[in-house]
Amino acid sequence: MSSPTSAVAALPHTSAKPRSRPVALLGISLGYFMVLLDMTVLSVAEPDLARSLHSSVAGLQWVVTGYTVVFGALLLSAGAVADRYGAHRSFRAGIVVFALGSLLSALAPNLWTLVALRGLLGIAAAATVPASIAMVARLYPLPAERAKAVATWAATSGSALAAGPVVGGLLVDLAGWRAIFLINVPLGALTLALTAGGAVRCPRGDRRIDWPAQLAACAALGLVTDALIACGDGKPVHAGAAMVAAVAAGAVFIVLERRSTAPVLSAAVLRAPGMRAALLAGAAVNFMMSAVLFLLPLFFHQVLRMTPAEAGFAFLPMTLPFAVNPLLTGRIVARTGPGRPVLAGLGLLAAAGLVLGAAVALPASYPVVVVGLVCAGFGVSLALPALVTMVIGVAPEGGAGAAGGLLNAIRQVGATFGVAITGIFGAAGHGTAAVLLLCSVFCATAALGIRYR
Repeated sequence: MSSPTSAVAALPHTSAKPRSRPVALLGISLGYFMVLLDMTVLSVAEPDLARSLHSSVAGLQWVVTGYTVVFGALLLSAGAVADRYGAHRSFRAGIVVFALGSLLSALAPNLWTLVALRGLLGIAAAATVPASIAMVARLYPLPAERAKAVATWAATSGSALAAGPVVGGLLVDLAGWRAIFLINVPLGALTLALTAGGAVRCPRGDRRIDWPAQLAACAALGLVTDALIACGDGKPVHAGAAMVAAVAAGAVFIVLERRSTAPVLSAAVLRAPGMRAALLAGAAVNFMMSAVLFLLPLFFHQVLRMTPAEAGFAFLPMTLPFAVNPLLTGRIVARTGPGRPVLAGLGLLAAAGLVLGAAVALPASYPVVVVGLVCAGFGVSLALPALVTMVIGVAPEGGAGAAGGLLNAIRQVGATFGVAITGIFGAAGHGTAAVLLLCSVFCATAALGIRYR
């Protein structure tokens, strides 16, 4: 669940009529739903996609991470882009590109064309998400109204995560993996129609964007991902060369950041007490979730012999809590602060890794998998909303937006590594168990840095 970015600054009062605002809010939320749906709908299509495009596990990893690498890296500057050019322009451009990119993805003739198009979808997603919350703030300038509207906007993330595997499984069974991309075309058109009025128009700003540093960050993340995937694919020379290039790109990024008058990363935000621990926790949560969503569909297909639709429904014990538990988490955070829910969530995720690892290593048993999925679902839905509150709470004065954007970016980096590292251990049998146990260790380690209160 994404948090407000720098584009959420106080905005002038909108002239939108009260009756037109719910329509616009529905359109904004639908655009957010579409972007998040794409992060989970692909999971159950993996076996059909691999068979259709003759893909290895490494190829499947790139199909997933091609999206998250670009999405995560560009989120660092996406709020500034929305501020500079107008959030509604950024949002609508992102939706158009997302819909067209999805259509082209459905027509992709080979694996690497699909990977490139997934990167394009990552660009579109980064343009859309920060802009959407700025548009909500523009529509609802009064704090009380805005809080309710943001809750509605945020609730779409849970429904998208819950619906993704089920919708994906049904579509794959009906028409194959290409159908999961075609669904974004009518969703995009409807989103554009609902947000066509002037109520969501946001003014241009004069914020500077350091594009060279941003591109260096993208290159560094992409090259590290390439190194991890190549290592798991048994290509040590390729992996070594990619890692050397990643280090070079990272060095260039650091030099550019030090010289920049508009740095991509805020040093004040990074130095805030408790910030790094919260960011590590965010990376651990998404590392776990992405690894589960990547590995279990292969396990369901290869070991439990499930169809894509059956695999989609098999994920419901994990995904249903995403849709219902955040509201309860919000109440807990209001009463106790974010520390306890974050620790509880990380504890449940650590337990989920142990249970799921045992379930795939021992004789296959779906009831045992269900226990792990329930722990994972409640763990994610406890930790993420509380982490948003935590990073905004510890951010320095005027840095809440940058902190929220950084959390979202780090989460996508965690998701990228969660998929990329699976190949090193193998994506079947005991390799799957090893990755899930690694997820458990990561979440437990991240919990050590979280303050109780």
